[in-house]
Amino acid sequence: MSIGKRNTPVWIIFLIDLFICFISIWMAYLLRFNFRIPHTETETLPLVFTGILLIRALSFLIFQTHRSIIRFTNTKDAERIFITIALGSAVFIVLNPISYWIKSVYFVPYTIIIIDGMLSVFLMFTGRLIIKGIFQEFASGTRVKSRVIIYGSSGTGITAKRAIERDAGAKYKVICFIDDHATRIGKKIQGISIKPSSDLPEIIQNNDIKLVIFSSQNIAQTKKQEIIDLCLANNTRVFTVPPVKSWINGELSFKQIKKININDLLEREPIQLDMDKISNEISHKTVLVTGAAGSIGSELVKQIIRFNPKKLILLDQAESPLFEVERELIDELNANNYEIVIGDIRNYDRMINVFNHFKPELVFHAAAYKHVPLMENNPSEALFTNVKGTKILADLAVQFKVEKFVMISTDKAVNPTNVMGATKRIAEIYVQSLNKNCNTKFITTRFGNVLGSNGSVIPLFKKQIERGGPVTVTHPEITRYFMTIPEACQLVLEAGAIGEGGEIFIFDMGKSVKIIDLARKMIKLYGLTVGKDIEINYSGLRPGEKLYEELLNDNENTLPTHHPQIMRAKVQEFDFEFISNDIDELIKKFQEQNNTDIVAHMKALVPEYKSKNSIFEALDDN
Repeated sequence: MSIGKRNTPVWIIFLIDLFICFISIWMAYLLRFNFRIPHTETETLPLVFTGILLIRALSFLIFQTHRSIIRFTNTKDAERIFITIALGSAVFIVLNPISYWIKSVYFVPYTIIIIDGMLSVFLMFTGRLIIKGIFQEFASGTRVKSRVIIYGSSGTGITAKRAIERDAGAKYKVICFIDDHATRIGKKIQGISIKPSSDLPEIIQNNDIKLVIFSSQNIAQTKKQEIIDLCLANNTRVFTVPPVKSWINGELSFKQIKKININDLLEREPIQLDMDKISNEISHKTVLVTGAAGSIGSELVKQIIRFNPKKLILLDQAESPLFEVERELIDELNANNYEIVIGDIRNYDRMINVFNHFKPELVFHAAAYKHVPLMENNPSEALFTNVKGTKILADLAVQFKVEKFVMISTDKAVNPTNVMGATKRIAEIYVQSLNKNCNTKFITTRFGNVLGSNGSVIPLFKKQIERGGPVTVTHPEITRYFMTIPEACQLVLEAGAIGEGGEIFIFDMGKSVKIIDLARKMIKLYGLTVGKDIEINYSGLRPGEKLYEELLNDNENTLPTHHPQIMRAKVQEFDFEFISNDIDELIKKFQEQNNTDIVAHMKALVPEYKSKNSIFEALDDN
């Protein structure tokens, strides 16, 4: 019971509780005897009152009901009060037969015990709630509460309202629910009106709404983005209630209601997968994932493990990240059908040992160097990992009769303008041409940037905003395709399941996004203003970087598949013998460590490779 910063001493709460019990006994007698207590009862009242209050005092001391901080009263306190009063009343129920046996009269009438118990629980808990309410009003003082709208009036929306009132009622006030269910519009829940989403723009603009909270997990993504854009335009922050399964002990607290992040903003409708086909492809098979500690590889691991493979092999040379992936498998997925392997895909002896020991039936090849500017400055390493590493794995897949080999490629392999994209295109050419000469089915998947991956703009912008800016964008017109990591991995599994060998599958990446717009939205999601709180600076295109990414080159087109978000690219085919010898000659150049010769050979292999913002542009003039 605290109105200021100090809590009321527990002995005062103890005495108040006893006084409440005294009032409860007196009211119980008045109610029991219709406000006319018989003389025979009044004679025993001093003894009865003393006995009841002593038992109540003893039970309060045992169960410590007076030690709770009143301003944080919740249902747990009500439960404790009920148990304390009930057990105290049980003592009188036990004493009554003893009193009747000795004096032929009950110590306390049973009806008095019941009425007194009910009144004591009600008055003690209600009193605490009243004090809690007074404290909250006092704490908020004359401060104007921020107005809140909750999108969704179902059980989760009501729970969110209660969490706000319980944990942050001094700061926020829910003014309405938004819901498009015809049966709910116009009605009220706990005194709060339910209004249609068509009224939302007017409500936000006319009521200075500070916060909109999505309580439903089933809002159509287009609708969600429309509302978020509306909120950002009006400087209204957007939060979301987490799924029920992530609530702590099944209870939602205001601290669990999180800000919408850029991933939520760019997500699309859930992907529909052929789960049976994927399961048939993976279940009870030994699966190898290279680059298993990376952004894509680790998500592939977490999705594949759900399809019950016989054994899942996690291969990577990054020790600490691989350890973190293993902890997730143990702690979150309770997995045990996996094996952690530290190894470098460029080391032939190590890889042949892995294939010989585990004999994988499926390989998902996600290991690669992918940072464009770094690889532009280190062409030999890009060659060694992305080309030689892939060749070693592909050749071993054939030697050990792997059923399917799924390679993760990139949109930067299309009309490459940098070393990284060129090496990935050469790797694509090799595995596709190898497919004609063996029983192993080689499948390539090609997609753009994934949100939240290591080195992507999202984590970079996040760090820059959190340290106060500036946010750096390379060029005002630069655009990129984006897909979430789970989305990309789901489509990889689907493509792997339907692939018959030799295909390059490309994914529907949606619309390309201007990076400057992405930066502005991220700043607004933090509740900040561009130019006032955070500056945006242009740093210029980096070596090898181009303004617009492509998913197909000029000589390619696509064919549809059974899945609307997966297309098959029609690409130029290469003779294996010719391309294999040429790639072998390229790999030998690693020993010379002459970057110019290496890149020149790459350009000969991939004629559409034209460097941008790079020292290697000079090679294109010859």
